[in-house]
Amino acid sequence: MLDHVSIQCADVAASARFYDTVLAVVGGERILEYGEVIGYGVPPMPDFWLGHHVTGEGFRESHLAFAAADRATVDAFFEAAKAAGAEVLHEPRVWPEYHATYYGAFVRDPEGNNVEAVC
Repeated sequence: MLDHVSIQCADVAASARFYDTVLAVVGGERILEYGEVIGYGVPPMPDFWLGHHVTGEGFRESHLAFAAADRATVDAFFEAAKAAGAEVLHEPRVWPEYHATYYGAFVRDPEGNNVEAVC
């Protein structure tokens, strides 16, 4: 149902390094760059964007859930995120409170956002 998601970053370069690493595991790649705006997705169109935080002060956490093909991909995403320096929020496991087969892992990206891979 979503067309695209954009998050604003204080350090776009650090966030780009993180997302270059973890999105490759779930089939995403860097597609477009316009200055400090970077678009990721499955070619030809980006559907996840990073931009430089330019309005207001402070931080507001976002939660992003990336679809993974299977549990092995969730596990690989989690390992890639840890290797990229992510803070671990929840290791991969089944979350029956969401639904019986919901398998996900949660990490915090360099900007403090809650990032999940789920199948």
